[in-house]
Amino acid sequence: MTIEQAFRKLAKSPFRSRFHLSPDECAQAEKLGEERLRAHAADLISARLAPAAPHNDGKQTPMRGHPVFVAQHATACC
Repeated sequence: MTIEQAFRKLAKSPFRSRFHLSPDECAQAEKLGEERLRAHAADLISARLAPAAPHNDGKQTPMRGHPVFVAQHATACC
């Protein structure tokens, strides 16, 4: 499956399509800009999900508070 196919499948999911950024999260994303937001995403993913034994293992990814957290839930990467 390609990434485009995966995104199309996720877009059809009633559960996944419920996720939207709050006004504060939208403002935060705009303030950061795409490049810095991508860097934040890479840092959060590498620190929270990539390690074999992450320090917060067993704890749910927050649902709110950062655009990346919302994106993780929307794309089932939490």
